[in-house]
Amino acid sequence: FDEVAKRRGIFKVETVGDAYVAAAGVPNYRDDHAVVIARFAENMLDHLRLIVNQLETTLGPDTGDLDIRIGIHSGPVTAGVLRGDKGRFQLFGDTMNMASRMESTAGAGNIQITAETSALLKAAGKEHWIEPREGKVMVKGKGNLSTFWLKKRSKGGSHVSSGGSLGSLDAQEWFPKEENAEKARWNVLS
Repeated sequence: FDEVAKRRGIFKVETVGDAYVAAAGVPNYRDDHAVVIARFAENMLDHLRLIVNQLETTLGPDTGDLDIRIGIHSGPVTAGVLRGDKGRFQLFGDTMNMASRMESTAGAGNIQITAETSALLKAAGKEHWIEPREGKVMVKGKGNLSTFWLKKRSKGGSHVSSGGSLGSLDAQEWFPKEENAEKARWNVLS
């Protein structure tokens, strides 16, 4: 997944437990940050499905239950370098919290986005990627919010509201057998 992030120009912030935190538009701003992070999130779903297929072949059908959920929020962050034995770049603020809340309420196999990210995707001409989530989502510290699903892509690359298939991805290109595939929760933000 780090290799996909690198190719898409996504900044991997950190992995914390089972969460993978990544951002577009930091540390260097980019106008297309919402589009790029949405594509990255789709890539993660596609790639995990390929990994799961490989694991099922190797380890048996019980591994087919492995899934991820993804949350995306767009907004400002505060950045800094934490010092200590292992100094590292870190992001802080409400945008980080909202991305986490979107992930935790997304449900397996889904990409949930906030109204802010939806507006940016619409402004970029990607309204066909978005589907309003039915009902409101209770978000800790925010109340009931309207959120959106990033639609899954069909085989031809168009977005569909449910189901869909992987398209033409080569598992060996993306996932050499020695790669570790144990991360199962994602927080992404733009």
